[in-house]
Amino acid sequence: MAELTIQISDELAQRLEPLRNRLPELLWQLSDTTTLINQPIVKNQTSDIPAYQEVLDFLIKRPTPAEIVAFKVSTSAQTRLQELLEKNRFAALSSMELAELDVYEQLEQMIILLKSLALKHAEQI
Repeated sequence: MAELTIQISDELAQRLEPLRNRLPELLWQLSDTTTLINQPIVKNQTSDIPAYQEVLDFLIKRPTPAEIVAFKVSTSAQTRLQELLEKNRFAALSSMELAELDVYEQLEQMIILLKSLALKHAEQI
């Protein structure tokens, strides 16, 4: 197996650290545009992930800005995320678990954005 050494910024290195074990796979996907276009990175059904359904159930209720700011996923979803993060530290995640972790990351980014927008909206009222 060949070894590749590249120089990247410290900031990028920090951002890539959680993906360290997946970098060969991700580089392979980037090098194959057909794979990148035709296969989603998250291969499992997002609806199979309870936290995803929790967020959908919450949003369908048309929450107020205050409710959005106060929103948190269930304790069981938080526990599952902690389990995945712990396993990821030791490179022990299956491909399905990696995909699940990706969904948690996407959900977190979306919730942060929603909370930010809700706070701005609340300030304007």
